[in-house]
Amino acid sequence: MKKMLMAAISLLVVFSAAAVVHAAKGERLKFIEGDVVTIDVAAKAMTVKGRKAETVITIDEKTVVRAAREKKSLTDIKVGDRVMVKYSEADGKYFARSIEVKPVKADKKISEPAKPGVIPAKPGY
Repeated sequence: MKKMLMAAISLLVVFSAAAVVHAAKGERLKFIEGDVVTIDVAAKAMTVKGRKAETVITIDEKTVVRAAREKKSLTDIKVGDRVMVKYSEADGKYFARSIEVKPVKADKKISEPAKPGVIPAKPGY
């Protein structure tokens, strides 16, 4: 019992120290999910169209690109791909820390249009 308690306290101390180091860097990660509008491999930049606006993301040596849990490279990303980007902001630029290429969803084919539902009236109303 004492060993488990000591192990739990040790883990808590380690994770707390890691959180303090991360906070000390001042790097807060933000997220954007959207479609790739442009990509420039030579300039290591891409534009992602999110819900609100288009955002230019810079890719650097710290950026990790993944698709279907496999490590990929910037050249594997294509215009029109759906991506989830975790990024940080520094000097007015957005630097990608990770890019997850989302799988393409097959269009759902509807055999017949949806019909409006009819709710029966309750007696007494």
